[in-house]
Amino acid sequence: MIVRAHTRRRLLALALTAVLAAGAACQADRRAQAGRPAPPAGPRGFTLVASGDVLPHTSVIERARFDSGGTGYDFRPMLAGARPLVAPAALALCHMETPYGANGDYTGRPVFKSPPEIADALAATGYDSCSTASDHTLDDGAAGVRRTLEALDGTGVKHAGSARTVAEANSVTLLRAGPAKVAHLAYTYGTGGFAMPPGQPWAVNLIDEGKIVADARAARKAGADVVVVSLHWGTPWQDAPDSRQLDLARRLTASRDGGRPDIDLILGTHAHVPQAYEKVNGTWVVYGMGDEVAGEMYDDNGVEDQRGNQSTLGRFTFVPPKRPGGRWEVARAEFVPLLFDVDAGRVVDLNRALADGAELRAVRDRIRQVVLSRGAAKDGLVMGQ
Repeated sequence: MIVRAHTRRRLLALALTAVLAAGAACQADRRAQAGRPAPPAGPRGFTLVASGDVLPHTSVIERARFDSGGTGYDFRPMLAGARPLVAPAALALCHMETPYGANGDYTGRPVFKSPPEIADALAATGYDSCSTASDHTLDDGAAGVRRTLEALDGTGVKHAGSARTVAEANSVTLLRAGPAKVAHLAYTYGTGGFAMPPGQPWAVNLIDEGKIVADARAARKAGADVVVVSLHWGTPWQDAPDSRQLDLARRLTASRDGGRPDIDLILGTHAHVPQAYEKVNGTWVVYGMGDEVAGEMYDDNGVEDQRGNQSTLGRFTFVPPKRPGGRWEVARAEFVPLLFDVDAGRVVDLNRALADGAELRAVRDRIRQVVLSRGAAKDGLVMGQ
């Protein structure tokens, strides 16, 4: 993969040790900070939103420096366009693709080390948890993993996919979403050629069908009503999901325990471009959400490709089971097309931008065509506002 940017413009068996009360309190505090109240208790459903890769190239880091006034790094203005979509949801998930550096040692490519201030912006935008398993997780080794998770912990944002200790690797990320407990699991196809840190084969979760199913079942035993799996997978720059994505999605969504599906939602990242949404064996799969934040993107042939700055935000409204022990069902499935404006360094809600008169209809319509390319509209997927 060749990714370049102009200097001008860029998460053994699971230990059932999650402390839900503390997690719920933390989420309530951050909802208040993000402008959304903690949801009241009651026999009702909840809305989950999820967005694509946060991939800070050098130009993205430079923009955050500029937005801070030259002292530190402020990514909050960059993500402000996503906040009206993220903050109202009961649960919001992101994908933090890169590790965090320290003391000004920040790089955008080919080995990423990002300013930890990104974690502050993710929290301020309203995100509750981020998948941290990617092909860049080990760009700065065990130290990068530690810094990243410490920074997220410091802002109250949970994480899944990488770990600092065996205990953390064997724990389940459980989140409160209204009346439901949601497990967030995350895995990556690989680590970009970097070996696992010495003595830490558990540092990053790798995609393994057996492990994913076992982890999902352990999460159920830990009390999860809904199990969400983030997968860093697919072929970069390919609009259509590849055969490995299709095959794994079919097998994972077919997996059942006691007649109940093991996994309730699959969220894909890595391809750099928006990919299709599809209901597989009754379970929604987002093959690829695209890059929510990234600098100028170049494909494998070194050609600039503006699709690398296009993405979607998925929004899924879950409702309680119709019978005890049944499945929480998705009553409404939506996608919202997004664009990262590399010149302004801002996430743009394309529907809102069009309403304001921006000439971006062709971009919005292309994303919609790709998202619906595997027939999701017949299963009720709609473009949300």
